[in-house]
Amino acid sequence: MTRHLAELNIGRLLAPTNDPRVADFMTNLDRINGLGKRMPGFVWMMEGSGEPGTGNTETWIGGDPQFVSNLSVWEDAEALETFVWGTIHKQFYDRKAEWFEVMGDQHFVMWWIDAGHKPTLNEALERLEHLKTHGNSDHAFDWSHLKEARMWREKRCTGIAAE
Repeated sequence: MTRHLAELNIGRLLAPTNDPRVADFMTNLDRINGLGKRMPGFVWMMEGSGEPGTGNTETWIGGDPQFVSNLSVWEDAEALETFVWGTIHKQFYDRKAEWFEVMGDQHFVMWWIDAGHKPTLNEALERLEHLKTHGNSDHAFDWSHLKEARMWREKRCTGIAAE
């Protein structure tokens, strides 16, 4: 069976979603998510209510409305890397410290899934916890575990906020 790459990235906003300090992030969510959905290799993204300008910010983690998540599925690592570091998304990625708190521990995880599977947020959070507890494995991993991944080494920014 064909395998796809699932990823979860979480962050905690510096302010509530309606606060001017995160307005530039919020007003660009639909634009950046829309670009991702049009990228070659994009498969699926967990979405919120569909209200314009909200992205998936309504799916709270631990009951905290400032925790936001991005859960998506890609055909392969190259497709995800191209979107993250080879499009305008990179400009917003570089500005993450303007909108997100510094995360003291691991907040990004990837894992392989069977094609057609749509992971749940709980499943993704379990994978993240596994990565935090056990480190990289075939069950849960970060970019360094993927031999075929190259762009992240050159283009990522420093670990000052959600990566």
